[in-house]
Amino acid sequence: MKGSHSRRGNCLDNACIESFFSHLKTENNYFSLCETERKLSQAIQDYIWFYNHERFQKKLNQYTPIEYRNTLIT
Repeated sequence: MKGSHSRRGNCLDNACIESFFSHLKTENNYFSLCETERKLSQAIQDYIWFYNHERFQKKLNQYTPIEYRNTLIT
C-alpha cells in the first residue's frame, strides 16, 4: 500500500478519507483474523461496498452515500 499525504499544515485536504479510514478501522475488528493478503483485500473490498451501499449516514440524511448521490442527480 502507498500512503497518501496532504499539503503540510492543511489537515482538511484528506478529511473525508480520514473519516472513512476511521470507520474502517473501528467497524472491522475482524481484519486481524484474515490469514492471507487475499482475504484481507477481499474483506476491505466488502467493507467498501457495505459503506457505499448499505451503511446509512446521519450527515447524509440517513441515506447511504450511493442513495444520497442519486437524490442529487434526480
